[in-house]
Amino acid sequence: MVGYPDAVYRLIGHPVTWIGRLITWCDDAWNSAARSSRERRLYGVLTLLLLLAVSLLAGVAITALLDRLFPGIIALLLCGMLASTLLAQRSLDTHVLAVAKGLETEGVSGGRAAVAHIVGRETKALDEAAICRAAIESLAENFSDGVVAPLFWMMVLGLPGALAYKSVNTADSMIGHKTERHQAFGWASARFDDLVNLPASRLSALWLLLAAMPLGLSPAGALRTIWRDAGHHRSPNAGWPEAAMAGALGIRLSGPRIYDGVPVDERWVGEGTSELTAKDIRRALTLYRTACGVQVAVLVLIVLGLEIATK
Repeated sequence: MVGYPDAVYRLIGHPVTWIGRLITWCDDAWNSAARSSRERRLYGVLTLLLLLAVSLLAGVAITALLDRLFPGIIALLLCGMLASTLLAQRSLDTHVLAVAKGLETEGVSGGRAAVAHIVGRETKALDEAAICRAAIESLAENFSDGVVAPLFWMMVLGLPGALAYKSVNTADSMIGHKTERHQAFGWASARFDDLVNLPASRLSALWLLLAAMPLGLSPAGALRTIWRDAGHHRSPNAGWPEAAMAGALGIRLSGPRIYDGVPVDERWVGEGTSELTAKDIRRALTLYRTACGVQVAVLVLIVLGLEIATK
């Protein structure tokens, strides 16, 4: 809820920036155009294994050090505070809200400038509706990747699990592209990212569906859209929260867009209107914030249930 302090970021950076430096080093050192495609794929596998080893060992070492230096509850709180830096809950809200504010204060030019920070598609030709769709799609996808997934792996494997997930997800963002340079080298990271995001993508859709109920939105529409459209998305995971978001809000997302100068004819997700405005971004943010609350509430109930069961 608070977010990563800017002063700390300026002083020491962020765990993701540290992971990014290691990925950049591997890319520069091992992903040479002189190597064959097979060699580059093998070095990509080695990069993934290195990232997993470093992140898991770092998480185990930090957890053990805190347990050694502090009493149990203090060590747990400090570990939780460190782990919380791996959740993008506040920063995602901030970046998507900036798109709505940009549209409201500066029009299409302000919206384009803000949305360019959170999407990979070309933004210079986007109209207001396309800007809004891009922002809401990014909100839905990153709710799964940036909030639900790291928390899921934190619950399963503690701080080491959250660090390992963030390493994989960052590698996918940096080298998991189907470009000439990264098609082979980033293959392992992209495929493994799909695997580790699978449970969170389904959970994120569930949280959005449940969050639609108290807001007077359409959980039935969310469920119907998930059933019909989630499996047709270009991503095996992103379609789930995107479909849930579109169905709950009664809008259409995805559709045609341009990546790296190449038109991509994406299938529409949802069955409502595609002519969106900044108000729709704010509606999506309300749904997102409520879904974050639903997730926390479920975790609290799980913990209370475990406490009762062990007594």
